[in-house]
Amino acid sequence: MSKKRARIRFVWLAIVVLIGLLLAVCPFDIPFTNSTYHGFAGSIQLGLDLSGGVAVVYDCTPAKNSNNSDITSAVDATKERLESVLFSEGFAEAKVVRENGNRIRIEVPNVSDPSEVLGALTRPKTLYMTLNEVKEPTPISAFADGEIVTGFQIDKVNVSMQNQDGKDTYGVSVQFTNEGGEAFKKLTEKASQGDKKIYVYLGNDEDGNITSAYSFGQVTCESTITGGSTFISGEDIDNLESAKEYAYSIMSGTFQVELSLIENSVISATLGKNALFYGIIAGVVALVIIMFIMWLRYGDFGLLADFALIVYMILMLFFLQAIPFIQLTLPGIAGIILSLGMAVDGNVIIFERIKEEYASGKKIPLAVKSGFKRAFWPIFDSNITTVITSIILYILGTASIKGFAITLLLGILLSMFTSLVVTRFFVKSYLPLNSTKPKKLRLYREKGVVEIQEEKVEEKEKAVPFDFTSTKGGE
Repeated sequence: MSKKRARIRFVWLAIVVLIGLLLAVCPFDIPFTNSTYHGFAGSIQLGLDLSGGVAVVYDCTPAKNSNNSDITSAVDATKERLESVLFSEGFAEAKVVRENGNRIRIEVPNVSDPSEVLGALTRPKTLYMTLNEVKEPTPISAFADGEIVTGFQIDKVNVSMQNQDGKDTYGVSVQFTNEGGEAFKKLTEKASQGDKKIYVYLGNDEDGNITSAYSFGQVTCESTITGGSTFISGEDIDNLESAKEYAYSIMSGTFQVELSLIENSVISATLGKNALFYGIIAGVVALVIIMFIMWLRYGDFGLLADFALIVYMILMLFFLQAIPFIQLTLPGIAGIILSLGMAVDGNVIIFERIKEEYASGKKIPLAVKSGFKRAFWPIFDSNITTVITSIILYILGTASIKGFAITLLLGILLSMFTSLVVTRFFVKSYLPLNSTKPKKLRLYREKGVVEIQEEKVEEKEKAVPFDFTSTKGGE
């Protein structure tokens, strides 16, 4: 490659990186629209410790009258239902995770009032559909087969719209489990042959009885319903909000465990913003210091490494906002800063190998080629152990540790890419501009060292590709 082509390539690279940097950190109004582009950094989901919000932790015990004896699957099912309830209530950024065995942790950012989130979740009730109107506390055992369906037999609840009598009507779609579908079929069959009423109760008292105090209304049933699902509508459901409220009430009656509140904390938005501000300052200061030291130590090679670090940060911000399950937390920022150091470490290994190759007598292009080749496995080995550690932390850790683990894992993978691919590309593009001035690259060799010809080196490498052992006497 000629010097002219190399200069043109660097100009284009600088333009591309500058555009990426602007897209990463600069918000702007999109022309001819009412939308605003917030940049990669502005679109990252922030965790509770950075945005402020509410965090609650529940201890789970088997619910009364639940036919699910497996507490593990019951907790998992309840976790999914909690996610659905919170999402339907407008808390799209709510995070529900299982931790420490049978505990469920709920984090909802950008909320300052716990009662706004908890509502019926603090003491979830059980849903019952029955043919009998309950006027006094009645045990579940009093109902015969085909006379009752419980919330534990409901799989999914969604707000939907159907065309009824030529009119679009809001309602609630209920999907039953296989067992629940059979029970609901029997219930509707009996209801259609009788007074066509199905009574719905939400809740049970301390003895596990159904009481009229928890009456949820009644549903008219004209015929047997098969297929394991149904659509509920009526006068009480006349708009989207009432349909959401109805769906929420049904969903809150399908929890398969009793939830006992053991922790309830509120983090103010002010504290979160301060933590984010100081975290960003720490990252920027660390980046500037690292880039300056790299330039001092490795000259033009250091500047190329700094260029690669900018690419690394752009990619990091892009993936943080692009991957939907990532929420940036304060420990997560620590993981980014740590992975930034790992990215620099990869470049240091490469450039030190290049220095060693040049000091042994090789020319700059050959020293670069050999240096990258020798640096690959040390970089790979040193990073793969951190990758494994990050995965284990993410699987076994609590919420804050998971935030650290996921950003560290992402950072390590990106650091390997930038060190072995991006930096190599930059150095290869740079060599046509300077392959004879070692001082600009901080490359030195002792006087008297004979410069090795490339042909001799290639012949030697082909003859002895790996010299792991020495042999004597033909052994």
